[in-house]
Amino acid sequence: MIIPVTCAIIIQDQKVLAVRRSKSMPLAGFWEFPGGKIEEGESPASCIIREIKEELGIEIKLGEILPASDHAYSQEKVIRLIPFSAIIHSGEIKLYEHDQLSWLGANELFEVTWAPADIPIVSYLKEHWISIVNGIK
Repeated sequence: MIIPVTCAIIIQDQKVLAVRRSKSMPLAGFWEFPGGKIEEGESPASCIIREIKEELGIEIKLGEILPASDHAYSQEKVIRLIPFSAIIHSGEIKLYEHDQLSWLGANELFEVTWAPADIPIVSYLKEHWISIVNGIK
């Protein structure tokens, strides 16, 4: 079964936001792009807007949807990670589920230990950095 999950690549000052999973979460200590599971009847875009509000307390403006990536955590659990580029529209970031945040530039992307499902997204971002980071206003 494939579980659809969204994530936001939030861009600010030529850097992207990464958040670290807290001790109370599965995969504690791993870094990820914030986001979450799509609920029944919800579109990917409305899901990521809701999840970012819940996890970070901010409103975002979505840019483009980027190529999705599938990751099998087990034979029974495969997630399809659907990333969006985004910028902060309003609010100040507060960590409600994660225990740390970092703004990473292109050359800093691999300085943190990413959750396995996020690694293909990070690689795609690194390859297409200029068009993604400069593509949203």
